[in-house]
Amino acid sequence: MHRFPPFLQLIVVAIAAHAALAGGRVTTTLYALSLHASPFSVGVLIGLIAFFPMLLAVPLGRLVDRVGFARPMALGCLLILFGCGLPAVIPGVVVLYAAVILFGTGFTAVHIAVQHAVGVMSNADNRATNFSWLSAGFSVSSFAGPVLAGLLIDHASYAAAYAAFGLSGALGLALVGFGHIRQLDQGRAAPQKVHGSALRLLLHADMRPIYFIGILLAAAWDLFTFVIPLHGARLGFSASTIGLILGTFAVATFTVRLGMPMLARYYSEWQVLTGALALAVLCYLLFPFMHQPLAIMAVSAALGVALGATQPNVLALLHHAAPPGRGGEAIGIRATIGNASQVLLPVAFGAAGAALGIVGVFWGIAAMLGFGVPVAWKKAKDSTGEADD
Repeated sequence: MHRFPPFLQLIVVAIAAHAALAGGRVTTTLYALSLHASPFSVGVLIGLIAFFPMLLAVPLGRLVDRVGFARPMALGCLLILFGCGLPAVIPGVVVLYAAVILFGTGFTAVHIAVQHAVGVMSNADNRATNFSWLSAGFSVSSFAGPVLAGLLIDHASYAAAYAAFGLSGALGLALVGFGHIRQLDQGRAAPQKVHGSALRLLLHADMRPIYFIGILLAAAWDLFTFVIPLHGARLGFSASTIGLILGTFAVATFTVRLGMPMLARYYSEWQVLTGALALAVLCYLLFPFMHQPLAIMAVSAALGVALGATQPNVLALLHHAAPPGRGGEAIGIRATIGNASQVLLPVAFGAAGAALGIVGVFWGIAAMLGFGVPVAWKKAKDSTGEADD
């Protein structure tokens, strides 16, 4: 294990944790539906994945700034192990409420710690590239988690799927405990004493538009994993087919992220974000008209290209703009707002789905994303003007 480079170990931990989250979310959705839960109840369950992370993300970010990234990372992997392990041994809907809270909070701890670790390991020249590799790792887990969930559900059981994702958390815990990550943490610079509230950081002129656009894009990603299983189940698709649709999206995100270093040579971060928002709006407008698996896969791939190109650019902008000594807290604030949207939006769109149907859900997401296009467009024009100067 010590032979693997530290950066690669960080990516593997991120993949393991995110595979558990992505697969656990799909497994929970389909398991709850198999127990005849309503779309609203499923929305509540999926919203709970983000509820406690919403409350704890900023404290976790400050903890990472204060004690380093290894211990919060290990804690997160342990929570994932227990969260996915519970429904593997205890059947029923009730246990799912505890499970989603545990593995949702666990992933958030890992996510904040890994992102901060990559940020502090990088410099201005390679930060965007390193975040592209990290984001490519998340694309791998976005594919592996749902596809593995679908295959295990169809050919084994829901319990087997949850057990597999619990083992994924155990893998991350082993890497943190016995790999190079702790040694990297011990060699970091002493934390700086910083002052200022999280609200002041949130309202910082340079960071406010980054948070706004980043949260819209993260919501578009999370709502995709919520509405596609509902749409697929309504059309009578099997769990494997739904998993493959989600996997197609993940493959597209992985592919575009491999090309991000080349794309960055020609377009600024804000130009990429503007184009991504516009394409995502178009995709969500088209989804209700797609009724065959291949058609849905094609639109999902286009959405994957749009959203896959965004995360490395958002993270690079965020780390560049964050005040010294508050990088972990800045990530935590982004996670808090993102998790707040994950709590509210699945419940809101689940209720909308019950009242208005799936068309209203897809078009509501498109309208939400549309608000970000002029903001990103203005920032792209401003950044181009600064570059010309």
